[in-house]
Amino acid sequence: MSLADFLDPLQQPLVTVLDTPVSWTEVLGFGSGALCVWLVARQHLANWPIGIANNLFFILLFTQSGLYADAGLQIVFIALAAYGWWTWTHGGGPGSPDLPVRHTTRTEWTWLLAAGAVGTVALTVLLDHATDSTVPFWDALTTALSLTATYGQCRKLVESWWLWIAADVVYIPLYAYKELYLTSLLYVGFLTLCLIGLRNWKRDLAGQWPRPVGVAA
Repeated sequence: MSLADFLDPLQQPLVTVLDTPVSWTEVLGFGSGALCVWLVARQHLANWPIGIANNLFFILLFTQSGLYADAGLQIVFIALAAYGWWTWTHGGGPGSPDLPVRHTTRTEWTWLLAAGAVGTVALTVLLDHATDSTVPFWDALTTALSLTATYGQCRKLVESWWLWIAADVVYIPLYAYKELYLTSLLYVGFLTLCLIGLRNWKRDLAGQWPRPVGVAA
């Protein structure tokens, strides 16, 4: 059996939403994505392998829909998932192997915002000139926000949830515009889970020692 023979059934319509066929890929992406965010909000280590499976489904889905930056982003997500998996289990240092939740420092914010801005501009230019993307800026913006948010998640930075919230606010109408209605609905759920995750991580942080001087709130 060839790879095409395996992938073709995943691309077949399963249900119809608002007169638009919804494929197995989108349904599986919906389920694995929701489970992944739910696990992250609870700081459960299983979020990483579930997230990798979700990335693979979305590579197929976004490539079919012409969201090339988002498709490429999934490959980076897989690499970041491996990194996050390791840091969550080994990043706490001697005597504390589990990585603790913490605030983002001012230096980290500076680098994250700079990287996000540069990434958005560079990807917008690339998508506008090298692909047939109809939404180069929005595709680039959500890609940059998602990458910075995922890095923050890998380091258990509380403020990474705000970056995810910002990304989800853009993703919801973007996917609806691309007629990925189930995925758009999924991101409404993601937005809700992000708010829950932010609350849970803040509670966890409040139970730790007072944060060091110079750390951003």
